[in-house]
Amino acid sequence: MSATLKDIAASTGLSVTQVSRALNDHDDVSAETKIRVREAANALNYRPNLSARKLASGRSGIVGLVLPPQDRTPRDSMFVQMVRGLSSAFSRRGRLFVLHAAEEGEDVVAVHRRLIDGGSLDGFVLIEPEENDPRVAYLRRRGVPMVMHGRGTAKPDYPFYDIDNIAVGRELTAMLLRAGHRRIGFVNGIAATCYAAHRRTGWEMALREAGLGIDPDLHEHGQMTESVGALATLRMMNGEAAPTALIAGNMLIAKGIYNALSMLGLKVPGDVSVVVHDDMLPGEDLMSLPASSGTRSALALSWEPLAQGLIGAIEGKPLAELQQLGGFEIVEAGSIAPPNS
Repeated sequence: MSATLKDIAASTGLSVTQVSRALNDHDDVSAETKIRVREAANALNYRPNLSARKLASGRSGIVGLVLPPQDRTPRDSMFVQMVRGLSSAFSRRGRLFVLHAAEEGEDVVAVHRRLIDGGSLDGFVLIEPEENDPRVAYLRRRGVPMVMHGRGTAKPDYPFYDIDNIAVGRELTAMLLRAGHRRIGFVNGIAATCYAAHRRTGWEMALREAGLGIDPDLHEHGQMTESVGALATLRMMNGEAAPTALIAGNMLIAKGIYNALSMLGLKVPGDVSVVVHDDMLPGEDLMSLPASSGTRSALALSWEPLAQGLIGAIEGKPLAELQQLGGFEIVEAGSIAPPNS
């Protein structure tokens, strides 16, 4: 027999009402009490009665994420961390998190429509935002709560958690400019995604501020994979005016860059400097990478604010409380040196 709210109340010395409000993340409950109640709920293996909740509140207690088609799906380690992190964050707040994977070529808006019409979900987490994202327009029209991992516009009017990706692109480029580099290549993410577009904007801003032109041959968009990093590096380094420094959009791209440079007999940082944005994803395939300078912001820091944002949207909290911008660290790890020429 599973534990009840009364069991948690008895274990913590709180009332059933206090326990319920703590599990539902209400503002009038202190952070310390919420932690104590969630720890007790986990220890007692408490699982919320979703059927009773829906009868009482009209809400199911279930939230979801529609995973984009395979060509846009995050790589395995990111996918596993995302599902685990979001599931845990919502579970600690008494919600069930479910995942639906869109088929190749399937309209993701149609997937959301089908799930909404089924009447079982209270709201959605959205990932991989695009400019003028059709999912946002549709969910707003249907009055369905949402939270976005990232931002589709400069001033979004919906809940989100993001980092300043324009500042990321700008800082990565500036690190290399300060070392004297003037031809700086960038292997970036998928062009349609807003984070990649914002990082490209930051790259361009830093170059223009240094009085340099924008060479489109020194920028490539693609999947955040090792093969994209390697192929882009080989193309750029074999061009007429090879870059003296490279920016990697993530650690997998960086791995491809390092492998391609090694194939060409080039050393980092003696021949080519490299900087990378690190999402701090787990994975044995990244453990062999040399330490790289750049920017760092753990993807894992997204899960709690995303859960807070969606639950807050479901409960009708003010938008200003549901929009969070995280920071990033600057890492100096020895992968930058002045250019040879």
